[in-house]
Amino acid sequence: QVSVVESGGGLAQAGTSLTLSCAISGRTSSDYSMGWFRQAPGKPREFVAAIIWHGGETTYGDSARDRFIISRGSTRNTVNLLMNNLRPDDTAVYYCAAYTAYRPVGPFDRTSQASSTYEFWGQGTQVTVSS
Repeated sequence: QVSVVESGGGLAQAGTSLTLSCAISGRTSSDYSMGWFRQAPGKPREFVAAIIWHGGETTYGDSARDRFIISRGSTRNTVNLLMNNLRPDDTAVYYCAAYTAYRPVGPFDRTSQASSTYEFWGQGTQVTVSS
């Protein structure tokens, strides 16, 4: 049984920074590539960022590029998302997701952006940015 748990959401003012964290529990003997998606009310789920299981490659969605930074945490199978220069349109529920390393999903830079690639999902954490 694998669980994905997000933390760090909340209320922030525009122009400030917020860090989200995500941790996998359960089958921790495996390695996981991990990603973040977000969904605003009335909008489809959107890819934010992903990091490969060994941390050597990252990808970003258009909304996150140049403002957000994804990184592996100090503990195995944890990941952080540093969100800088927040804007009101960053308001959404942010979901952490993971898939087992070595799965033959194809090139990381493409497949990591598809929600269908991911096996495990967290419940989501709300981020609200006020102007």
